Amino acid sequence: MNEIGLKSSPNTAKHNDMANAIRALAMDAVQQANSGHPGMPMGMADVATVLFSKFLKFDPMKPDWPDRDRFVLSAGHGSTLLYSLLHLTGYKDMTLEQIKNFRQLGSITAGHPEVGHATGVETTTGPLGQGLATAVGMALAERLQAARYKDIVDHYTYVVAGDGCLMEGISHEAISFAGHLGLEKLIVLWDDNSISIDGATDLSVSDDQKKRFEAAGWNVLEIDGHNAEQIEKALELAKASNQPSLIACRTTIGFGAPNKQGTASAHGAPLGDDEIALARKELKWPHKPFDIPVKILDCWRTVGTKGARHSAEWEKTFSNLSQEQKTAFETGQSGELPADLDDIIADYKERLTEEAPGWATRKSSQEALKVINQHVPEMIGGSADLTGSNLTQTPEMLPVTAEDFSGRYIYYGVREFGMAAIMNGIALHKGFIPYGGTFLVFTDYARPAIRLSALMEQRVIYVMTHDSIGLGEDGPTHQPVEHLAALRAIPNLNVYRPADAVETAECWQMALKTKSSPSILSLSRQGLPLVRTSHTSDNLCSLGGYELSPANLEPKITILATGSEVSLALEAQKKLETDGIGTRVVSMPSWELFDAQDITYKTNTLGPGTIKIAVEAGCSMGWAKYTGLEGGFVGIDSFGASAPAGDLYKHFGITADAVVKMAKDKL
Repeated sequence: MNEIGLKSSPNTAKHNDMANAIRALAMDAVQQANSGHPGMPMGMADVATVLFSKFLKFDPMKPDWPDRDRFVLSAGHGSTLLYSLLHLTGYKDMTLEQIKNFRQLGSITAGHPEVGHATGVETTTGPLGQGLATAVGMALAERLQAARYKDIVDHYTYVVAGDGCLMEGISHEAISFAGHLGLEKLIVLWDDNSISIDGATDLSVSDDQKKRFEAAGWNVLEIDGHNAEQIEKALELAKASNQPSLIACRTTIGFGAPNKQGTASAHGAPLGDDEIALARKELKWPHKPFDIPVKILDCWRTVGTKGARHSAEWEKTFSNLSQEQKTAFETGQSGELPADLDDIIADYKERLTEEAPGWATRKSSQEALKVINQHVPEMIGGSADLTGSNLTQTPEMLPVTAEDFSGRYIYYGVREFGMAAIMNGIALHKGFIPYGGTFLVFTDYARPAIRLSALMEQRVIYVMTHDSIGLGEDGPTHQPVEHLAALRAIPNLNVYRPADAVETAECWQMALKTKSSPSILSLSRQGLPLVRTSHTSDNLCSLGGYELSPANLEPKITILATGSEVSLALEAQKKLETDGIGTRVVSMPSWELFDAQDITYKTNTLGPGTIKIAVEAGCSMGWAKYTGLEGGFVGIDSFGASAPAGDLYKHFGITADAVVKMAKDKL
C-alpha cells in the first residue's frame, strides 16, 4: 500500500470554486426535493473535480463515443454528484431545470442514477456494490475489445464506491475477479468517510479494506480526499500501475456543513435551510440556490469541451481502419445480428427433425451455441464454475486469461451474483453479447443483477440448467421449485423453458433477437425426446405458446406444459384420447412472449370451451391465469427430495397418469 504523504500546497481558489459548485448544487437539489443524500457529493466533490478536470476522457457533445472513459457512481445514493458534474460539464439534457426537479416524476434526475434516462449515466446504480461489479464488466469489455481493435480501444473505467459498497458481499466477488484478471484500467475511488446510515462504520465493520484489496491483487493507494494535489498524484500512479487500483480517499461526509459534517445526519436527509446557510459561509459560497457564477461555470464548461479533441482524434484513427474492421466494430457496437442467422438456424432445425436427438436441453443449448458462436463473433460466454454441467463452452470459445484477452470464454468461478453483474457491465459497454451459466436454483444468488439487467433493458442471456427435481440425487438444495415463478415476476425478463432441441434453438434465436430484454434459458439435466418432429422455418417459440399436438376427437381437454413436461403431456394426451376424450397439447416455452400476443390468438391457443390442465415441474403460482378456476395443475408446491429423477417424478405425482386422472376428475 502506498500512502501519499506529500507536503501539499493548499488547494487553489479555482479548484475550490469548482468543487464548491458541486457541493452547492447537491445541497440545493436535495433541499428542494426534501429528499436525498447530500453528504457523499459534498465529501467527494474534491475527488470528482480532479478526476473530471484532469483525467476523465469524455465528450459531452458525443456522450456515446465508444472510446470514452467510463465513470460509474457505485454509491448511487450520491446521485447529485453525478448530475451536478453532467450539468456543469455541458451535457445538453442535464439542464439546471432538471437539477431543480431532482427526484420528481418525469425528470431525468432520479433518486439513484438510471441508465437511459440521462446521457452520461453509464449504469443504473443504487443497490450498493453492484455498480462496482458492473464496472468490472466494463473494464473487462475494454480489455476484450482492445485485444481485437488495439488502435481504437484504450480507455479507463473509474468507480466511486462507498463504505456500503465495500460491505456488500458482491464487492468480494468483483474485486477478486478483477484482481485475478489484472484489469489494470479499472480504478476505484473509495469514499473512505467511515459513516453509514446507522452511524460510524465501526458499529458494524472493522475490516482492513486496503489489505483486502491488496490480497486480491490490487494496487492500493491512500490519500487525503480533500487535497487536490494528492488526488492528482494518486490518479497518475493508478494509471501507471499494471494492476487494478484502489484509491482510499479519506473524506469528511457533508464537507462544509459545520454542524453535520462527519456525522450520519449528513448522509440521507436534507441539511435544512439553517445548516445550508452556515455551509455557504463555511465554503465561502455567497451565491443563491442553484446560482453558479458565470466565471465558475465557464471553468467547468471548458473541462467539458476538452474531450472534443480526443473524440475527433479517435474518429480520424477509426476512419483509417480497413472497411472490414470498421464494419466489424460497428456491428459490435450496434448489437446487430448477421442477416443470414435466421436461415442458418432454420437449416439447423431441419437437421434436428431428421436426426430426432433425445438430448437434455442443456445439451441442446450447447449444440445450438455451436452454430451461433461460429456466426456471431460478438458472443462472450462463461459459467460460474459449472462449464461441464451448463455446457456453455463450444470449440470457438477459447478462455480469457490475464495474459490473453483475445478469447471468448470466461471462467467466472463460484461467483453467480458477480457473474451476472459483470455481464451487465459487458452489455452496457457495448461490443459484445454476454451469456453465462449456473444452476437455475442459483438464480437466487444472481437475482439482484438479473433484475437490473431487466431494469436497464440489456441483452444479457442467462443459461440456467438443472431446472427441476429432474436433476435428482443432489436433492432439494439444488432443485428449483419456486424459481420459475420468481423469475417470471420480474418485468421485462423473458423466461424460456424449451421442451426439446428444436425449441431450444428457437429460444436462443429469440434471446438474441431481443435487444432490450434479458433472457433466462431454463434447461434440463435429463434427456428429453424430440417433440417437434415436423420441420418449419417459422419460430413457433416466438409466439410464447402454440398448439403442439391437436386433438383427434372433439377437444374437451387442453394440456399446457413447458420444458421436460411437454413430452409427459403428449403421453397423457394419448391415454385420454384412447379413452375417448379429445385432448390438445399446448407447449408454452415463454409466458412473456405468449402474453404479448393478441387476445384472439391467446384465446384460440388456450382452447375455448376446454378444461385446461397445466403441468410443470415447478410451483403452481401464476398458472391459474391460463387454466382458470375450473382448470387444474400438476406440479410441485413443496421442496423436493434426493433420489433418482424418475423416482422423484413418481413420488411427487408429476406423471402422465396424474394428468389423466385430473382431467377425468375435472370432466
